[in-house]
Amino acid sequence: MTRFALTVEFDGRPFMGWQRQDHGPSVQQAIEDAAHAVTGEDVIVHAAGRTDAGVHGLGMRAHCDIAKPITPFRLMEALNARMRPNPVAILACDEVSGDWHARFSCLSRHYEYRIVTRRAPLTWEKGLAWRLSGPLDAPAMQAAAAYLVGRHDFTTFRSAHCQADSPMRTLDRLDVAQEGERISVFASARSFLHHQVRSMVGCLSLVGQGKWAPEDVRDALAARDRTTLGLNAPPDGLFFLRAEYPSD
Repeated sequence: MTRFALTVEFDGRPFMGWQRQDHGPSVQQAIEDAAHAVTGEDVIVHAAGRTDAGVHGLGMRAHCDIAKPITPFRLMEALNARMRPNPVAILACDEVSGDWHARFSCLSRHYEYRIVTRRAPLTWEKGLAWRLSGPLDAPAMQAAAAYLVGRHDFTTFRSAHCQADSPMRTLDRLDVAQEGERISVFASARSFLHHQVRSMVGCLSLVGQGKWAPEDVRDALAARDRTTLGLNAPPDGLFFLRAEYPSD
């Protein structure tokens, strides 16, 4: 049995999320079905993190165990061929030790949330960014983001359906970058709560629009109450960028 580490890119628009679902297609199912077609085995693919419906991946890490003798390159090529026309691609495939785990060995996860500020609707980027019709005050958003960095109880910013044992998380990075009409919010942590990134971005957008002051984000965090959340951003603009491991 060989364990393979995969780097996966996917467009989340056609999927119900990463995890296999009974009520619709998933990224996990697309890869597992392709792996079964290639190997004849019931392969389970484990990911660094789960993504919601409509969320995208540029460098999701995952692993699977396969008994059939096959090289990483041949496996990558075969999976990509079998997954067409699903918008999923294996960018890299490597043999790893049997104790390497895409989820539990992960030291840090990195996300980017993309916002486009313009009045015209999105065309080819529809579903790949969140369009807001007015300008945003990026420096004010950055000032608000600073209140969220560090170890906190993020109850306000977790989904009511979050299954994590604790709302405590350490946010290592939350930065706002602007280039013309485009704003990106970068978030890094060892792990995130369900909807945490989208909830943080939603509140930052209120600050950017002048509807909240930066201190309102601080107060929402301190409240530790989901009902004080200002806005949960849509999944469209959220991208899983990469995951980091000790071997990196």
